[in-house]
Amino acid sequence: MERRQLGNGIEVSRIILGCGNFGGIGSAPEFFGQGENDDEAFQIMDSAWELGITTFDTADAYGGGRSESAIGQWISRSGHRPEIATKTFNPMDAGADRGLARGRVTRQLESSLDRLGVNQVDVYLAHAFDSETPLEETVGTFDGLKELGLIKTWGVSNFGAGELRSLFELALPMLVQNSYSLLERGDEDEVLELCSEFDVCYTPFGPLAGGLLTGKYRSGEPPPPGSRLGTRPGPYQHLLTDEAFARVERFTDEATRRGVSPVTLAIAWLLAQPAVTAVVIGPRRVEHLEPAVAALQVGLSREDADKLAELF
Repeated sequence: MERRQLGNGIEVSRIILGCGNFGGIGSAPEFFGQGENDDEAFQIMDSAWELGITTFDTADAYGGGRSESAIGQWISRSGHRPEIATKTFNPMDAGADRGLARGRVTRQLESSLDRLGVNQVDVYLAHAFDSETPLEETVGTFDGLKELGLIKTWGVSNFGAGELRSLFELALPMLVQNSYSLLERGDEDEVLELCSEFDVCYTPFGPLAGGLLTGKYRSGEPPPPGSRLGTRPGPYQHLLTDEAFARVERFTDEATRRGVSPVTLAIAWLLAQPAVTAVVIGPRRVEHLEPAVAALQVGLSREDADKLAELF
Protein backbone atom coordinates (compact mmCIF):
# COMPACT_ATOMS: atom_id res chain seq x y z
CA MET A 1 0.00 0.00 0.00
CA GLU A 2 1.36 3.39 -0.97
CA ARG A 3 1.58 5.93 1.83
CA ARG A 4 1.84 9.70 1.87
CA GLN A 5 3.07 12.21 4.43
CA LEU A 6 0.58 14.71 5.80
CA GLY A 7 3.20 16.39 7.92
CA ASN A 8 3.62 16.68 11.70
CA GLY A 9 4.76 13.05 11.76
CA ILE A 10 1.53 11.73 10.27
CA GLU A 11 1.60 9.26 7.41
CA VAL A 12 -1.58 7.94 5.79
CA SER A 13 -2.43 5.08 3.47
CA ARG A 14 -3.14 6.32 -0.05
CA ILE A 15 -6.57 4.66 0.18
CA ILE A 16 -8.44 5.76 3.31
CA LEU A 17 -11.32 3.77 4.78
CA GLY A 18 -14.38 6.00 5.10
CA CYS A 19 -16.55 4.74 7.96
CA GLY A 20 -19.62 6.88 7.39
CA ASN A 21 -21.76 3.78 6.71
CA PHE A 22 -21.14 2.23 10.12
CA GLY A 23 -24.35 2.47 12.11
CA GLY A 24 -25.97 4.96 9.77
CA ILE A 25 -25.68 6.79 6.49
CA GLY A 26 -23.38 9.71 7.14
CA SER A 27 -24.64 12.39 9.53
CA ALA A 28 -28.33 12.14 8.63
CA PRO A 29 -30.30 11.56 11.88
CA GLU A 30 -33.16 9.86 10.05
CA PHE A 31 -30.76 7.01 9.18
CA PHE A 32 -29.07 6.60 12.57
CA GLY A 33 -29.08 2.91 13.50
CA GLN A 34 -29.18 1.80 9.87
CA GLY A 35 -26.18 1.15 7.59
CA GLU A 36 -23.67 -1.54 8.49
CA ASN A 37 -24.02 -3.15 11.91
CA ASP A 38 -21.00 -3.79 14.14
CA ASP A 39 -20.28 -7.28 12.79
CA GLU A 40 -20.35 -6.00 9.20
CA ALA A 41 -18.20 -3.02 10.15
CA PHE A 42 -15.66 -5.31 11.86
CA GLN A 43 -15.42 -7.45 8.72
CA ILE A 44 -14.81 -4.39 6.56
CA MET A 45 -12.15 -3.04 8.93
CA ASP A 46 -10.44 -6.44 9.18
CA SER A 47 -10.27 -6.76 5.40
CA ALA A 48 -9.18 -3.16 4.90
CA TRP A 49 -6.33 -3.62 7.37
CA GLU A 50 -5.21 -6.82 5.64
CA LEU A 51 -5.08 -4.88 2.35
CA GLY A 52 -2.85 -2.23 3.90
CA ILE A 53 -5.51 0.43 4.50
CA THR A 54 -4.40 1.77 7.87
CA THR A 55 -6.13 5.15 7.91
CA PHE A 56 -9.77 5.33 8.99
CA ASP A 57 -12.00 8.37 8.47
CA THR A 58 -15.07 8.98 10.63
CA ALA A 59 -17.05 11.73 12.38
CA ASP A 60 -18.80 12.16 15.70
CA ALA A 61 -22.19 12.41 13.99
CA TYR A 62 -21.78 9.39 11.69
CA GLY A 63 -24.55 7.12 12.87
CA GLY A 64 -25.03 9.39 15.89
CA GLY A 65 -21.71 8.18 17.34
CA ARG A 66 -22.08 4.58 16.24
CA SER A 67 -19.28 4.79 13.69
CA GLU A 68 -16.70 5.96 16.22
CA SER A 69 -17.92 3.35 18.72
CA ALA A 70 -17.51 0.57 16.15
CA ILE A 71 -13.95 1.69 15.40
CA GLY A 72 -13.16 1.85 19.11
CA GLN A 73 -14.46 -1.67 19.66
CA TRP A 74 -12.49 -2.92 16.65
CA ILE A 75 -9.28 -1.34 17.96
CA SER A 76 -9.81 -3.00 21.34
CA ARG A 77 -10.60 -6.37 19.77
CA SER A 78 -7.90 -6.40 17.08
CA GLY A 79 -5.07 -4.64 18.87
CA HIS A 80 -4.45 -2.53 15.75
CA ARG A 81 -4.18 1.24 15.92
CA PRO A 82 -5.13 2.94 12.64
CA GLU A 83 -4.44 6.56 11.88
CA ILE A 84 -7.77 8.19 12.77
CA ALA A 85 -9.37 11.25 11.23
CA THR A 86 -12.62 12.33 12.84
CA LYS A 87 -14.75 15.45 12.47
CA THR A 88 -17.28 17.65 14.21
CA PHE A 89 -19.96 20.16 13.25
CA ASN A 90 -23.19 18.26 12.61
CA PRO A 91 -25.75 17.46 15.34
CA MET A 92 -25.52 14.11 17.08
CA ASP A 93 -29.28 13.70 16.93
CA ALA A 94 -32.33 15.45 15.53
CA GLY A 95 -32.65 18.83 17.24
CA ALA A 96 -29.25 18.65 18.96
CA ASP A 97 -26.75 21.50 18.78
CA ARG A 98 -24.17 21.88 16.04
CA GLY A 99 -21.27 24.13 15.04
CA LEU A 100 -17.68 24.96 15.85
CA ALA A 101 -17.96 27.12 18.98
CA ARG A 102 -15.06 26.51 21.36
CA GLY A 103 -17.07 24.86 24.11
CA ARG A 104 -18.88 22.55 21.73
CA VAL A 105 -15.75 21.45 19.85
CA THR A 106 -13.96 20.66 23.11
CA ARG A 107 -16.94 18.70 24.40
CA GLN A 108 -17.35 16.80 21.14
CA LEU A 109 -13.68 15.84 20.96
CA GLU A 110 -13.83 14.46 24.50
CA SER A 111 -16.82 12.31 23.56
CA SER A 112 -15.08 11.17 20.35
CA LEU A 113 -12.00 10.10 22.29
CA ASP A 114 -14.21 8.11 24.67
CA ARG A 115 -16.03 6.32 21.85
CA LEU A 116 -12.81 5.61 19.97
CA GLY A 117 -11.03 4.47 23.13
CA VAL A 118 -7.91 6.52 22.37
CA ASN A 119 -6.10 9.43 24.01
CA GLN A 120 -5.42 11.31 20.79
CA VAL A 121 -6.74 11.47 17.23
CA ASP A 122 -4.35 12.00 14.36
CA VAL A 123 -6.48 14.50 12.41
CA TYR A 124 -9.45 16.49 13.70
CA LEU A 125 -11.57 18.20 11.06
CA ALA A 126 -14.22 20.87 10.96
CA HIS A 127 -16.97 18.96 9.13
CA ALA A 128 -18.39 22.12 7.59
CA PHE A 129 -17.96 25.89 7.66
CA ASP A 130 -19.69 27.55 10.63
CA SER A 131 -20.93 31.00 9.66
CA GLU A 132 -22.04 31.65 13.24
CA THR A 133 -18.63 31.17 14.86
CA PRO A 134 -15.68 33.46 14.09
CA LEU A 135 -12.92 31.68 12.23
CA GLU A 136 -10.45 33.06 14.75
CA GLU A 137 -12.28 31.17 17.52
CA THR A 138 -12.31 27.92 15.55
CA VAL A 139 -8.62 28.16 14.65
CA GLY A 140 -7.72 29.02 18.23
CA THR A 141 -9.71 26.05 19.51
CA PHE A 142 -8.09 23.59 17.14
CA ASP A 143 -4.62 24.95 17.84
CA GLY A 144 -5.31 24.68 21.58
CA LEU A 145 -6.36 21.04 21.25
CA LYS A 146 -3.15 20.38 19.36
CA GLU A 147 -1.08 22.03 22.10
CA LEU A 148 -2.83 19.87 24.68
CA GLY A 149 -1.85 16.75 22.72
CA LEU A 150 -5.45 15.67 22.15
CA ILE A 151 -5.01 15.92 18.37
CA LYS A 152 -1.90 15.73 16.23
CA THR A 153 -3.16 18.13 13.59
CA TRP A 154 -6.38 19.56 12.15
CA GLY A 155 -8.11 20.17 8.85
CA VAL A 156 -11.41 21.13 7.27
CA SER A 157 -14.10 19.41 5.21
CA ASN A 158 -16.81 20.74 2.89
CA PHE A 159 -15.20 24.21 2.71
CA GLY A 160 -15.62 26.21 -0.49
CA ALA A 161 -12.94 28.35 -2.11
CA GLY A 162 -14.06 31.60 -0.47
CA GLU A 163 -14.18 29.97 2.95
CA LEU A 164 -10.71 28.50 2.43
CA ARG A 165 -9.28 31.86 1.41
CA SER A 166 -10.61 33.40 4.61
CA LEU A 167 -9.18 30.53 6.64
CA PHE A 168 -5.78 30.61 4.93
CA GLU A 169 -5.41 34.26 5.94
CA LEU A 170 -5.41 33.09 9.56
CA ALA A 171 -3.82 29.65 9.48
CA LEU A 172 -3.12 26.71 7.22
CA PRO A 173 -4.92 23.45 7.98
CA MET A 174 -3.03 20.23 7.36
CA LEU A 175 -5.63 19.02 4.89
CA VAL A 176 -8.85 19.76 3.05
CA GLN A 177 -11.42 16.99 2.51
CA ASN A 178 -14.16 17.72 -0.05
CA SER A 179 -16.31 15.79 -2.51
CA TYR A 180 -14.46 15.29 -5.78
CA SER A 181 -14.87 12.80 -8.62
CA LEU A 182 -15.17 12.62 -12.38
CA LEU A 183 -18.79 13.75 -11.95
CA GLU A 184 -18.22 16.27 -9.13
CA ARG A 185 -15.61 18.70 -10.44
CA GLY A 186 -16.43 21.94 -8.64
CA ASP A 187 -13.16 21.97 -6.69
CA GLU A 188 -11.26 22.31 -9.96
CA ASP A 189 -12.41 25.94 -10.20
CA GLU A 190 -10.30 27.17 -7.26
CA VAL A 191 -9.99 24.74 -4.35
CA LEU A 192 -7.37 22.43 -5.87
CA GLU A 193 -5.28 25.40 -6.93
CA LEU A 194 -5.47 26.89 -3.44
CA CYS A 195 -4.37 23.62 -1.84
CA SER A 196 -1.45 23.32 -4.26
CA GLU A 197 -0.44 26.96 -3.82
CA PHE A 198 -0.40 26.75 -0.01
CA ASP A 199 0.91 23.16 0.15
CA VAL A 200 -2.20 21.85 1.90
CA CYS A 201 -3.00 18.15 1.49
CA TYR A 202 -6.23 17.21 -0.26
CA THR A 203 -8.09 13.96 0.47
CA PRO A 204 -11.33 13.80 -1.54
CA PHE A 205 -14.34 11.71 -0.57
CA GLY A 206 -17.16 10.47 -2.79
CA PRO A 207 -14.90 9.08 -5.55
CA LEU A 208 -17.82 7.18 -7.13
CA ALA A 209 -20.41 9.98 -6.85
CA GLY A 210 -22.83 7.91 -4.82
CA GLY A 211 -22.17 4.85 -6.96
CA LEU A 212 -23.08 6.53 -10.26
CA LEU A 213 -19.60 5.91 -11.63
CA THR A 214 -19.93 2.16 -11.06
CA GLY A 215 -22.33 2.03 -14.00
CA LYS A 216 -24.94 0.08 -12.04
CA TYR A 217 -27.62 2.74 -12.40
CA ARG A 218 -29.62 3.37 -15.57
CA SER A 219 -31.48 6.46 -16.71
CA GLY A 220 -35.22 6.13 -16.19
CA GLU A 221 -34.89 2.99 -14.05
CA PRO A 222 -35.41 2.92 -10.28
CA PRO A 223 -32.18 2.36 -8.30
CA PRO A 224 -31.69 -1.08 -6.76
CA PRO A 225 -33.24 -1.49 -3.28
CA GLY A 226 -30.72 -0.79 -0.54
CA SER A 227 -28.35 1.10 -2.85
CA ARG A 228 -27.08 4.55 -1.94
CA LEU A 229 -29.32 6.24 -4.51
CA GLY A 230 -32.25 4.09 -3.48
CA THR A 231 -31.83 4.99 0.19
CA ARG A 232 -30.60 8.59 0.19
CA PRO A 233 -30.72 10.14 -3.30
CA GLY A 234 -30.80 13.76 -2.17
CA PRO A 235 -27.05 14.56 -2.30
CA TYR A 236 -26.83 13.20 -5.86
CA GLN A 237 -30.10 14.47 -7.31
CA HIS A 238 -28.33 17.13 -9.39
CA LEU A 239 -26.33 14.41 -11.16
CA LEU A 240 -29.31 12.33 -12.29
CA THR A 241 -29.54 13.66 -15.84
CA ASP A 242 -29.70 11.83 -19.16
CA GLU A 243 -26.43 13.49 -20.15
CA ALA A 244 -24.65 12.27 -17.03
CA PHE A 245 -25.90 8.71 -17.53
CA ALA A 246 -24.71 8.78 -21.16
CA ARG A 247 -21.27 9.98 -20.09
CA VAL A 248 -21.05 7.29 -17.41
CA GLU A 249 -21.89 4.68 -20.05
CA ARG A 250 -18.99 5.88 -22.19
CA PHE A 251 -16.77 5.77 -19.12
CA THR A 252 -17.73 2.17 -18.29
CA ASP A 253 -16.99 1.22 -21.90
CA GLU A 254 -13.54 2.77 -21.49
CA ALA A 255 -12.97 0.81 -18.27
CA THR A 256 -13.91 -2.40 -20.08
CA ARG A 257 -11.50 -1.56 -22.88
CA ARG A 258 -8.73 -1.15 -20.31
CA GLY A 259 -9.61 -4.40 -18.56
CA VAL A 260 -10.47 -2.83 -15.20
CA SER A 261 -13.69 -2.15 -13.33
CA PRO A 262 -15.25 1.34 -13.45
CA VAL A 263 -14.62 1.58 -9.70
CA THR A 264 -10.91 0.99 -10.18
CA LEU A 265 -10.64 3.47 -13.05
CA ALA A 266 -12.59 6.21 -11.27
CA ILE A 267 -10.32 6.01 -8.23
CA ALA A 268 -7.19 5.71 -10.38
CA TRP A 269 -8.23 8.98 -12.05
CA LEU A 270 -8.34 10.70 -8.67
CA LEU A 271 -4.97 9.26 -7.64
CA ALA A 272 -3.50 10.67 -10.86
CA GLN A 273 -4.47 14.23 -9.93
CA PRO A 274 -1.39 16.11 -8.65
CA ALA A 275 -3.26 17.78 -5.78
CA VAL A 276 -4.71 14.53 -4.40
CA THR A 277 -2.85 13.11 -1.40
CA ALA A 278 -5.14 10.14 -0.70
CA VAL A 279 -8.69 9.07 -1.54
CA VAL A 280 -11.44 8.31 0.98
CA ILE A 281 -13.61 5.35 -0.04
CA GLY A 282 -16.87 4.27 1.62
CA PRO A 283 -17.34 0.52 1.02
CA ARG A 284 -20.65 -1.04 2.05
CA ARG A 285 -19.29 -4.59 1.77
CA VAL A 286 -15.94 -6.35 1.96
CA GLU A 287 -15.92 -7.07 -1.77
CA HIS A 288 -15.92 -3.33 -2.49
CA LEU A 289 -12.39 -2.98 -1.11
CA GLU A 290 -10.24 -4.82 -3.65
CA PRO A 291 -11.39 -2.84 -6.74
CA ALA A 292 -10.50 0.34 -4.87
CA VAL A 293 -7.06 -0.88 -3.85
CA ALA A 294 -6.46 -2.11 -7.42
CA ALA A 295 -6.52 1.54 -8.53
CA LEU A 296 -3.05 1.94 -7.05
CA GLN A 297 -1.68 -0.36 -9.76
CA VAL A 298 -3.24 1.42 -12.74
CA GLY A 299 -0.81 4.33 -12.91
CA LEU A 300 -2.65 6.63 -15.32
CA SER A 301 -0.50 9.06 -17.28
CA ARG A 302 -1.39 12.73 -17.31
CA GLU A 303 -2.60 12.33 -20.88
CA ASP A 304 -4.81 9.36 -20.01
CA ALA A 305 -6.27 11.17 -17.01
CA ASP A 306 -7.08 14.21 -19.14
CA LYS A 307 -8.81 12.05 -21.76
CA LEU A 308 -10.99 10.47 -19.08
CA ALA A 309 -11.87 13.90 -17.74
CA GLU A 310 -12.94 14.96 -21.21
CA LEU A 311 -15.59 12.21 -21.22
CA PHE A 312 -17.41 14.28 -18.61
